[in-house]
Amino acid sequence: MSVKFEKETVRETAIPGGRRHELAHEMGERFTGGKGQTGYLAAYLQQLQSNPLRTKMLTSGSLAALQEVLASWIAHDKSKHGHYISSRVPKMAVYGAFISAPLGHLLISILQRLFAGRTSLKAKILQILVSNLIISPIQNTVYLASMAVIAGARTFHQVRATVKAGFMPVMKVSWVTSPLALAFAQKFLPEQTWVPFFNIIAFVIGTYINAHTKKKRLAALRKK
Repeated sequence: MSVKFEKETVRETAIPGGRRHELAHEMGERFTGGKGQTGYLAAYLQQLQSNPLRTKMLTSGSLAALQEVLASWIAHDKSKHGHYISSRVPKMAVYGAFISAPLGHLLISILQRLFAGRTSLKAKILQILVSNLIISPIQNTVYLASMAVIAGARTFHQVRATVKAGFMPVMKVSWVTSPLALAFAQKFLPEQTWVPFFNIIAFVIGTYINAHTKKKRLAALRKK
């Protein structure tokens, strides 16, 4: 009798939140691959190993296009057709895939080769300094010049004026976020994941800056 009672008790007892826990576990297994290393993250890292530049181009292009749509949605900046997808979206995708990703791939590869095998605290600090004083200025200059062209600049003087006006504000943001991001990458991430990781950081920061700029532009237009 006691054995039968114990079996029935176990059979009828539900685990609170059990289904939610199982669903979360299944999603986590599917994304990371669990012990089998067959999830989305593992597949992505495999593509980074076998086709690094192509994978980075697809990642950066997709994030740049998504950044433009998300910033427009946050700022409530609709196109003349009444939606958030404007002609800037494909242009941002082109910038991300064919300018940002190859440039980041080249510069980060050079940085990693310069400090390959150097794991001392002094080497890590020097790597952060090189990143902030050489790599970030190059990337930010190219970013501002590209954004000027996408916004309609057609002459060298227009592009130079945009870069000159935006360079220091963007660099100040880089000098705050870049050391933290690079220190995190040095500590926790394999080198082949650095560029996508930095792309995600740039996506968050770029979305904020883009949305803030759009809000200021819309506010100025309302005052006219």
